[in-house]
This record gives sequence, structure tokens and C-alpha cells, in this order.
Amino acid sequence: MALITTAPRGTQDLLPENSFKNQWLESTLAKTAADFGFSEIRFPTFEHTELFNRSVGDTTDIVQKEMYTFEDKGGRSITLRPEGTASAMRLMLENGLDKGLLPVKAYYLIPCFRYEKPQAGRLREFHQFGVEFFGSATPKADCEIIALADECIRRLGVRGVSLNINSIGCPECRAEYRTALVEYFKKREDKLCKQCRERLATNPLRVLDCKDTDCDGDVENAPVITDYLCGECREHFEQVKTLLTESGVAFSVNPRIVRGLDYYNGIVFEFISSDIGAQGTVCGGGRYDGLSAQMGGSPICGLGFGMGLERMLLLLEKQGLLPDSGNGCRVFIGSMGEAAGKEAFRIALELRREGVAAEYDSVGRSVKAQMKYADKINAEYTVVLGDSELESGVCRLKRMSDGETKELAISDLGGFFR
Repeated sequence: MALITTAPRGTQDLLPENSFKNQWLESTLAKTAADFGFSEIRFPTFEHTELFNRSVGDTTDIVQKEMYTFEDKGGRSITLRPEGTASAMRLMLENGLDKGLLPVKAYYLIPCFRYEKPQAGRLREFHQFGVEFFGSATPKADCEIIALADECIRRLGVRGVSLNINSIGCPECRAEYRTALVEYFKKREDKLCKQCRERLATNPLRVLDCKDTDCDGDVENAPVITDYLCGECREHFEQVKTLLTESGVAFSVNPRIVRGLDYYNGIVFEFISSDIGAQGTVCGGGRYDGLSAQMGGSPICGLGFGMGLERMLLLLEKQGLLPDSGNGCRVFIGSMGEAAGKEAFRIALELRREGVAAEYDSVGRSVKAQMKYADKINAEYTVVLGDSELESGVCRLKRMSDGETKELAISDLGGFFR
């Protein structure tokens, strides 16, 4: 019986008294994306497993350890999405957006699922704000995506977040870097964790991103990708840095950033905060120009970022930036007696139809209890109807913040709030 009334580990409920905080965060992010010309897209919560195996990479922790994969009743392998970019690219290819007007600029607010050890800022069901930009190879596109993430953080008011950028190059210049990495880590192979020893043969860049505290490959002194960039990748990186500087977007170059998904190439970036412990990355992304062809589609450039909402909410709460309350109730209509109760319901319904947030007593409380309830729900105004008010057609409206009252006709309530 306990399982029936207990949420699965790594998930959490959103209670009524907190929902306005999520709504405020999501609406702020969506409005910022819209101001940059991005439109919302939506896609299924689950996809064919092959989509993530091919796009995210079968050597990543996500595919090897963290995906929620099951066989449906038709015998198909289905996976709850662990991230949004693969689904967004699938949506674009399936619906032919790559053959239409470019660039395609899209954003989404979605739940994602990964089987990880739950901790602060890391859940098995988490929510993500994602942005994707399809169809541009220019450095300006990289800068637009980074500037959008930067503006989201600015509008939220978050302090102490630093932007780190890097280039992990194209497949051609990365091949030489891979050779140098393998040579370096082979000399320290006995100090690597079991998984990193396997990564040396499959994807040595993942060794740089290992989270195992017992793994000691001396990553700090490993070769850096920026020393191996080809001329075209180096020039692209320099143009991104120049444009960000000229646009007033502060950043630091961090040659250790590789990101955790195999589809990335070229520019990658992370926005990092020291206020939320080990889970310091609040936003991360980059370019993935080869993903479309990797998924069997026509070659098309792509780049974007993802922002974990739970992690951002932690940061906003720690810095005291979350709103104190939602829109709340404009007016609570109290009542005494059956006739007044019916009239309170009618007036509340009429006000709601006119876009005024109104409440009334629906459970049969005393007038005193009704006023306590109105105070708890932060009603801006209250009015109490009884036989005398119904007979005269006049009520007394009270402003809860200072107790100021105003007499007006019951029929004029709607006009007052409009």
C-alpha cells in the first residue's frame, strides 16, 4: 500500500503553493526565446530506442546506464527521452522542415528521464528548457544561441554565473587529438577507472568528462583540443570569441569542456554557478553539425542548448529571486445564508468570465472562517454578502492590504475590477 501513496525515487510532486514559481520561470524563458525569434515545438515523451542509440552515442553513460527502455506490446524497443535535441532533429527531418525556410529556430519545455542516483539538482524525471537552431554554419549562429542563454540568465536575475566556451573541433582535426589523448592516458591506464579504460578504445574524449572520484588520469595535464584545431575550426572559434566580446557577453575559454553527448562538434559551452554544489552547470550546449546525416537525413547544421529547470530553481531559491506568490485572488466574495451563497457563486462566475480571479465560499464556512481563508489565499479584496446587501444591491469592498473600504453597487463589481 505504501507504494501507492509514494512517488517513485528520483521524482517529485509539484504542489499548488509552488506551481507559480515554475510557471514564472517557464514563462520568462519562453518569452526570452520568442524575443529572439524562436517558436515552440512539442514532440512525444518516448521515441524509438534507436534514435538515442544513434544520436546520443552508444558509448555515453546515458545510453549505457541511464535510459528508461522497454518493449511495447508490439515488440518495439521504446525509450523515454533522456534529452531533447535528438527528438527535435527527428521532428525536423520527419516533417521536412530542413527543406523549407531556413533557419529553423525552435524551443521546448519538456520532462526528460534518466536513471541516475538522485541528489539535489539531479532527478530521474527532470524538466528542461531547450533551444535548437537549424540551418546556419556561421559564427553568428553560435553567438546568437550563447547570447540567448546569457539573456535568459540575465532576465532571471541570477548572479555569479560564468560562461565557459571551447571548441572540440571537427572530425578531421579531432582525429589527431584523439591519438594524442590515447597516448597520454595509456601511460596512466592503471590509475583510470574501469569505464575509462574501456573509453580509451571507444571514445577517449569521455575520459576528460569522468565523474568518478577514484579515477586519476591527471586530466589537468592532458593535451588540450585547442592545440589540435584545424585552420577552419580555429578561425570559426576566433570569430565567435570576437563577436561575443564585441557584444558584451563575458566568457572564459575552458579547453576541458567536452560535453557529455557524442553528437557535439565545434563550439561547446557551459554556464556554471558555484552556488549549487557539484551540480554547478545550469545550462550547456553547442554545435552538432553532423547529427542530421548521422540520423539518416540530409546534412544540415545544428546547434542549441539545454537548461535544467530544477537546477535553475535551486539557484533562484538560494539567491532569493523566486516570486513570493502567484497572481492570487483579486476578490473573495464571502456570504451569509443560502441566498447570499448562491449569489456569491453567480458573481464569482461572472467575474471569472470577465478575466477577474474571483473566489467564494464553497464549503460552508462561517464568515469569520471565510475571511481567514481569504487572507491565506492572498485575496486582494473581500466583500461579504448577506440579506441586507442583497436587498439594497450595495456591498462594501475591503482592500486587504490596508483595510480601506469602499461602497459600491453589487452590479458594479465587474466594472471596478476591469
